[in-house]
Amino acid sequence: MILKTFKSDNLDIKVFDTRNDMGKAAAADVAACIKETLGRKKEIRMVFAAAPSQNEFLEALAATEGIEWGRVHALHMDEYVNLPADAPQGFGNFLRRAIFDKVPFASVDYIGTDKDSEATCRRYSEILRSTAIDIVCMGIGENGHIAFNDPHVADFNDPLLIKKVDLDQKCRMQQVHDGCFKDISEVPEYALTLTVPAMFNADHLFCVVPAASKAEAVKGAVFGPVSEKCPASILRRHKSAILYTDKDSAKYIMDWHDA
Repeated sequence: MILKTFKSDNLDIKVFDTRNDMGKAAAADVAACIKETLGRKKEIRMVFAAAPSQNEFLEALAATEGIEWGRVHALHMDEYVNLPADAPQGFGNFLRRAIFDKVPFASVDYIGTDKDSEATCRRYSEILRSTAIDIVCMGIGENGHIAFNDPHVADFNDPLLIKKVDLDQKCRMQQVHDGCFKDISEVPEYALTLTVPAMFNADHLFCVVPAASKAEAVKGAVFGPVSEKCPASILRRHKSAILYTDKDSAKYIMDWHDA
């Protein structure tokens, strides 16, 4: 059940009663966007986020009927550095389990966990430059990051499309809170991430953010200054972005606007 809808600058915000309601609604909107875009283009390209926050959304999207997945090329937005290739925490592996192996995409381009980060960035940059991104499906971190653009490395005018970054303490602790790692000592210190412009330049952004642990970040993204201190705040400047929350992640914004 949807509880509230409103706008902050250009950003559409939808608040749902439960995570499941949120995920299904986001999947329905993304599916409609895929179908509409495929009505105008022979093929499209999508970027996906990998995190437990995306579980309900990805499950519902993978189960949606009537999508011509064979005309959709898939990418993902970040990956740990130096994690074993078969590690279940790897974002490519997460997405393989959640959706990439569930539907017949035209292609899937993995960032990979190769130790040669510079070569990986060059390779993935060429993929990103080859054709425009149509749809990005993303989340917001506890520190307000989008992908792994933590506040200290985020750059709204970044000249790069993908880069190696060091992860801040709050970001690494989130991976423990999410149950991906038992202890922060296990969480990699570095990752490769699509930059803010690489995602922002897509035609459509769909941002799925459940859970009380994200409430402060949601508040900053929706009502704080648009700045790299809360990288997700840039969503308010996009021409076509929707933020999906549940009542827990929206607890600090529910009373600020009338529906």
